[in-house]
Amino acid sequence: MSKLSVIIITLNEERHIANCLKSVEWADEIIVVDSQSTDRTVDIAKEYTEKVFINEWLGYSENKNIALGHASNEWVLWLDADESVTPELAREIQELLKTKPEENGFVMSRRAYFLGKWIKHCGWYPDYVMRLFRREKGVFNDNRVHEGVQLEGSIKRLNHDLLHFTDDSLEHYLWKFNRYTSLAAEEQVKRKKRSGLFKILFRPLHTWLKMYIFKLGFLDGVQGFILCSLSAGYVAVKYAKTWELDRKLEKDSSGGNNK
Repeated sequence: MSKLSVIIITLNEERHIANCLKSVEWADEIIVVDSQSTDRTVDIAKEYTEKVFINEWLGYSENKNIALGHASNEWVLWLDADESVTPELAREIQELLKTKPEENGFVMSRRAYFLGKWIKHCGWYPDYVMRLFRREKGVFNDNRVHEGVQLEGSIKRLNHDLLHFTDDSLEHYLWKFNRYTSLAAEEQVKRKKRSGLFKILFRPLHTWLKMYIFKLGFLDGVQGFILCSLSAGYVAVKYAKTWELDRKLEKDSSGGNNK
C-alpha cells in the first residue's frame, strides 16, 4: 500500500483545526505549517502530529509549497484548515492507495457550508477540486488567491465529498472579503487584465444573475440570497481595486518618466 502525507497551512484556525486533523488521523503523516498564529492553533495541532512547523507568511502558494517540501510519502492530500474528510472519502482514498493507481492526481467534489447551511446550488456544488496527488508530480502554482496544484500526468475523479466549513459568520466572511479582493486585484494586474466602469457595473450583475437565477441559488434560501449578493459585491470590489491599482501604476510610471 502506498503511503500518504497530509499537508495543511494555518493561521489562527483554532475553531476548525481539530476537526480537520481528526478526520485524517488515519494518514501515515500529517504536516502543519503555521504562520505564527496567536491563538491555540499550534497547541491543538501538536495533539495530532509532531510535524508542526512555524514559518512566516509568504503567501498561500508559497507556504503550501513549503509544507509540500516537508512531505516524505509518495502521495499527498492537501487540505485547508476549515475542511475535513468524510469517513466515506477516507475509506475511498485508503482503498485507492492499495491499488497502486496509474493516475498522478485525483479530484473530489467539495460540499461547502455557508452560514451553517450546505449550499447545494449557486454553482457551489459539486465543486471539483484536485487535492490528492503524487508528490513528485505536483507543485502549487503562483496564484495569489485560489491557488492550485500544477500536475504532470492524468487525473481521475473520486466518488465521495470533501467537507468545507467556510464562513460560519458574516463577520468572518467580511474579514476575508477585504483580503481576498485585494489579492484578486493584484492577480488581475499581474496578468495585465484591465478594469473600468463597464466591468465594475456589469460583472457583478452578471455574477448575481448567474448564481441566483441560472444556478438556482434561490433554492438555497436566505443563505443563498446572501451568498449571491455578497459574491456580486466581491466582484465589484475586485474590479474597483483593480482599477485603483491600474491608476496607481500609471501615475507611478508617468511620474518616473518626468524625472
